[in-house]
Amino acid sequence: MTGISEVMAQLRTAQKSSRGAPAYSRFVNRPLGRPLAATAATLGMTPTQVTLVSGACTFAGIAAIALLPIAWWSSVLIAVLLVLGYALDSADGQLARLTGSFSHSGEWLDHMFDAAKAVTIHLAVLAAWLRYPVLDPRLLIVPAAFAAIASTFFFGIIAVDLLRRIHRLEHPDAPVAERRGGTSVLYSLLVVPNDYGLLCILFLLLWLPAAFVPLYTALAAVNALLLVVAAARWHRSLRALETPS
Repeated sequence: MTGISEVMAQLRTAQKSSRGAPAYSRFVNRPLGRPLAATAATLGMTPTQVTLVSGACTFAGIAAIALLPIAWWSSVLIAVLLVLGYALDSADGQLARLTGSFSHSGEWLDHMFDAAKAVTIHLAVLAAWLRYPVLDPRLLIVPAAFAAIASTFFFGIIAVDLLRRIHRLEHPDAPVAERRGGTSVLYSLLVVPNDYGLLCILFLLLWLPAAFVPLYTALAAVNALLLVVAAARWHRSLRALETPS
């Protein structure tokens, strides 16, 4: 039986490109997911099973945001569950690449969980804010807006990828722009506000409204700006596909 250390060595050669990856996902989440993927491989788990465990951790954390008392211990528990769920979300992909067991059904399930958490985590924040002892009710628009921003961002990423794939199928002879190498460290740091991992860590401060509310609000505002920039870039890239060469 192959040991975890041997599988870890194999996983280092089964990593996807760092292109476009924010800092937390690139430097923290993927390394965290590697031993989890190795453990899953030695246990004979499938990528779909890892996805299900990831979803269980993530949605347990989201439920905890909405339902548990606002306290330091619940904030730590929430952050741990969300970080673990996100690491397992990386592990399922690493396991699929390692074993060559990619499946469309598995990718669909992974995307379904991602779509659900993108919205529900912010609705859970809204429920938590309702339990803060003193909070301007007008601020409740922030998590509601963040939910809309996150959902739109996720749809935009999935839709532009799907349309590019359709274009490649319809125009198999069309030249494809080469995308070599990874993303610079500077770019990874600039887009870190859009990294779900940063949001997971932020929940350590959920029990401190004076810190959590302004930081969460600032994160929502930056994500709204990043969405506008990304949407313009996606639109230009799709328009370029429509332009005859």
